Amino acid sequence: MITFLASIALLIVGYFTYGKLIEKIFGVKEARQTPAYSMKDGVDYIPMGTNRNSLIQLLNIAGVGPIFGPIMGALYGPVAFIWIVAGAIFAGAVHDYLTGMISIRNNGAHLPQLAGQFLGKTMKHVVNFVAVLLLLLVGTVFVTAPAGLLFNVMNGWMALGVITTIIFVYYILATMLPVDKIIGRIYPVLGALLLISAIGIGGMLVFTGAPIPELTLQNMHPAGAAIFPILMITIACGAISGFHATQSPIISRTLQNEKNGRKVFYGMMIVEAIIAMIWAAAAMSLFYGTDLSALIASGGAGLVVSEVSFALLGAIGGTLAVLGVIVLPITSGDTAFRSARMIIAEYVNIGQIKITNRLWIALPLFAISFALTKMDFTLLWRYFGVTNAAISAIALFVGAMYLAIQYKMHWVATIPATFMTMVAFTFIFNAPIGFGLPMATSYVAATVATVIVLVLFAYKLKLNRQLENFKLDADEKKVA
Repeated sequence: MITFLASIALLIVGYFTYGKLIEKIFGVKEARQTPAYSMKDGVDYIPMGTNRNSLIQLLNIAGVGPIFGPIMGALYGPVAFIWIVAGAIFAGAVHDYLTGMISIRNNGAHLPQLAGQFLGKTMKHVVNFVAVLLLLLVGTVFVTAPAGLLFNVMNGWMALGVITTIIFVYYILATMLPVDKIIGRIYPVLGALLLISAIGIGGMLVFTGAPIPELTLQNMHPAGAAIFPILMITIACGAISGFHATQSPIISRTLQNEKNGRKVFYGMMIVEAIIAMIWAAAAMSLFYGTDLSALIASGGAGLVVSEVSFALLGAIGGTLAVLGVIVLPITSGDTAFRSARMIIAEYVNIGQIKITNRLWIALPLFAISFALTKMDFTLLWRYFGVTNAAISAIALFVGAMYLAIQYKMHWVATIPATFMTMVAFTFIFNAPIGFGLPMATSYVAATVATVIVLVLFAYKLKLNRQLENFKLDADEKKVA
């Protein structure tokens, strides 16, 4: 219990200390007009209040990742707490903040555009493909996961296919309509449900004195899965997730002032990490001394969610908690498709004011996603995991380049970018869906690949600094 409470305290302290440092390094300009005003179009660029933006950002980034991931990560034992705390403060929240703020400085641009600007034109095309692929995987996973949970809550009263279709219809509406029509109106309500369910679970853990294991560096995974990189792939959204880099630009187009960025981008990542801590602790404590892996194998993380919710909160409270969990993937799935539409539109330079322009981009995405729902969920999640790690590394390198060109302390982004690059390469070299090499060989190969990436980054930085008028921001030129 001490480890659990101390971890949550560290996350909160991290927001007020390291978050403030990152904000200072970036250099907020309160008088600068944000894209919500300078590019207002009534569809994607619409000024919205900070509280609303915060809840939308939280729901956008917090899919099933901060719940399902930590539940599966709980198999490793309390070492998972270390990754959630350190990952969120020094990597995930930095990743989200820099992505969101640099997007604001560049007319609400999405990651592919930013990668092309700061890392080279080739990266623009690569990241565009990988980002759209990631969003399709996220959208698909976040259809199947909530559909399954709703099917269980209703005891099979409604056919799984019907539930899936209803979710798809909602996704189409949320993707096509202006951001303030559906997302801006219902997200505050759904956000409240999410927070109430998380607070309820966390409060009962403390109130009942749940036997949450104390800190140990021992790997407790029953199958002996390696902590590095498997734990980092398993617990992504609760620590660092490249998916967030596709979501932050949505809010970059609705933020009223740059000073609100720390609360919306850095702060909501910390809130997500707290949610991840609660569910990891719940999984460890409620099944303490029993075979958690067997339960996950029999019914997946969704079964653990149901068991935890009803055991701690009873029938009514448990149902509300499960509904709160269902809200997460649905409110990330809709914005995943919305982000994919915006990224593709930005890439092919198609305006989105006309609904017909939105329609011809969005419908093929839904058709592909529907086909992907026929794939095995576990396989989809593995592909999502490694793609997610790769995107997070790229986004952090974009942030590092932005800071380095200005001779600012870029190491706050470069170090976690290097770490996540190593995670992604090691997983690719070792995993069956990759090269299937032995772990020792994978470590060596990943180290070599990561060094090559760092050399390329240093070379690109040198070139960018040599450009007399490198365009850092969309509406101004600065001499580095």
